[in-house]
Amino acid sequence: MENRNLFHPCKRVLEISGKLLKFKGEKLVDPIDGNIGTHEGIKTVEVDNVCEFSNGSDLCIRMVTWNMNGKVSYEDLEVLVGTNRRFNLLVIGLQEVPRCNIKQLLQSALDNTHCLLGKTIMQSLQLYVFGPKNSESFTKELKADKQSIGGCGGLIRRKKGAVAISINFKGIQMVFISCHLSAHEHNVEKRNSQCRHLSHSLFSKHRNIERAAQITVWLGDLNYRIQGIDTIPARNLIHNDLHGLLTSKDQLLQEAERGQIFEGYCEGTLAFKPTYKYNVGSSNYDTSYKIRVPSWTDRILFKLEDGCNIDATLRSYDSMDHIDSSDHKPVKAHLCVKVKKEKMHHQ
Repeated sequence: MENRNLFHPCKRVLEISGKLLKFKGEKLVDPIDGNIGTHEGIKTVEVDNVCEFSNGSDLCIRMVTWNMNGKVSYEDLEVLVGTNRRFNLLVIGLQEVPRCNIKQLLQSALDNTHCLLGKTIMQSLQLYVFGPKNSESFTKELKADKQSIGGCGGLIRRKKGAVAISINFKGIQMVFISCHLSAHEHNVEKRNSQCRHLSHSLFSKHRNIERAAQITVWLGDLNYRIQGIDTIPARNLIHNDLHGLLTSKDQLLQEAERGQIFEGYCEGTLAFKPTYKYNVGSSNYDTSYKIRVPSWTDRILFKLEDGCNIDATLRSYDSMDHIDSSDHKPVKAHLCVKVKKEKMHHQ
């Protein structure tokens, strides 16, 4: 029987709306199934900042990922959910969550404009999906799953793995996966292996899922680092607003180009500064004895299933630099989805 892994990071993606800025391909053997193919890596998509919400889209999704570093500030959660509530879905993936009722705090911050549609929690690794009030009737086939790959729970609250939600909202089948992978620059292959393991394991027990998700989103602290440059030259580039030059040294993009992970996924341009590691309470990079090289550890990636009748436009992709209660900056994205109308066939 054919192995139908619905959430495989190495599946191809349908071309999406927006200008493709980066495209590299090379003949490689697929590390999962051994097939020879052209690996495109992660497609960098230009952001279209104009959103017409329901006037031009069938579904608008606000997505946020944040490593909280074991601390919580209600004011920061208010900023996290935003003041413009015209989106249809709000997806929040959190890592290193402290021991408190985050769900209640998020619902309070949303001020009753949105209700909780689904959640999945694995200690400090959590994922929430909110929809407009009274939108439960649009929600079908909601399932949740989780997969541990180690790390520490308990007091340290650094659980590694992934939590996921599969949801059909307004007839659009989606999967959201929030993950926290292994740390440290040298653990590239370990992160690659974890990513593949998670993609194979999540929802593997739900054999009754007959069709692949039309949209799959991975968000979280993927922990891929900038390598091949020392911290001082890297910080000088960032200070002079030249951090775009560091993308060529980003491990996630490099590994995707090698065909190891996230083949055919899309990501917005990394126009914002690296999101890790900051001194807590400031926007200054790490001044500890480790003086880590700043890195884009926190990412949001998405893909559309081949042949699906959907267009997607990335409206924004940015960090939230004014939040400083963690050593990570949150990252947010705004994705608008349009269902293609079937053409009428005339005899």
